[in-house]
Amino acid sequence: MKQFKDRVAVITGGASGFGREFALIGARLGMKLVLADVQQDALDNVKTELEEQGAQVLAMRCDVRNADQVQALADATMERFGAVHLVFNNAGVGSGGLVWENTQADWEWVLGVNLWGVIHGVRIFTNLMLECAKKDPGYEGHIVNTASMAGLLNAPTMGVYNVSKHAVVSLSESLYQDLKLVEAPIGASVLCPYFVPTGISQSHRNRPDDAPAAAPTASQKAAQAMSDKAVSSGKVTAQEVAENTFKAIENDQFYIFSHPGALGNVQERMEDIVLQRNPGDPYKAAPHIRDILRAKLKAE
Repeated sequence: MKQFKDRVAVITGGASGFGREFALIGARLGMKLVLADVQQDALDNVKTELEEQGAQVLAMRCDVRNADQVQALADATMERFGAVHLVFNNAGVGSGGLVWENTQADWEWVLGVNLWGVIHGVRIFTNLMLECAKKDPGYEGHIVNTASMAGLLNAPTMGVYNVSKHAVVSLSESLYQDLKLVEAPIGASVLCPYFVPTGISQSHRNRPDDAPAAAPTASQKAAQAMSDKAVSSGKVTAQEVAENTFKAIENDQFYIFSHPGALGNVQERMEDIVLQRNPGDPYKAAPHIRDILRAKLKAE
C-alpha cells in the first residue's frame, strides 16, 4: 500500500498506546479515521485531538469480543466513508500468573479481546475490503494485526497472554498466505512489539463486569509487578513503533518488530524445536530476573 491520503483507516484500541499513535500518523498523512475502543473518555479525547488537526474521524465505543459490535463498526464505516483501505486489529489486554491459576474469566477475557477481536476484524473487514477492491481497479489495502514477541516466545507467568498472541501470529500468517493465493490487492502484517511503554500493563482498568477478576494469587501479583516495571522502563516508544509500522505497510513487509535484537531468543526457540531439545531457559541471559520472580513467589 503506497497511497494513504484520503484513504480510510480503521483502528481498534484506537484511544491509547499504539492505536492512538497509528491515528496521529494517519491524520498527518491525510487519512480518514475510524477509531474503536471500550474506554469512552479516552476515545472522546483522541477524537477531539484529531479533529482539531483537521482529520475526519468516526469514533465508536466497540468491544471487539462481540462480533455484532465489530459488524456495527464496519457498517458505520461504510455509511460514513464508503470504503475501507487500512485495518489495524490492535485492541489488546494483558493478564499474567502461573498458567494453572488463571480463572475461566481470565481466559475468556484475554482470548476474547486478543484473539477473537482479531478474528472478528479479519473475518468482517477482509470480506469488506475485497468488495471494495471489486469496485475500484486501483484499490490498495492492508491489514495489520497486533501480536507481540509473546507470540513467538513463551516466558513464564504469561501463559494466557502467550497463548492469545501465538494464535494471532498464526492467524496473521494464514491471512497473508490466503490473500496471496487469491491474488488480492491487500497486504497483511503482524506487529510483534516487545516491552514498549503503553497502557497494556494496566489493561485491567477496562476489564468488563462480565469477566470479573478473582483475588490475585502470588504469581499474578508478581507477574503484574514485573510487567509494570518492564513496560514502563522500555526505551522504544509507541510513536517509534507506529512510524515503523507505516513504513512496513508501504514496503509490504509482513513481520514488524520493535526490538529486532530479541530475535536471537526466537531463533533459539526455533532451534529447540528443530533439534527436538527441551525448551530453553528464557532467563539464561538474565538469571537475576528469574531469581527475583522466584523470590516474589516464595515471599507470599
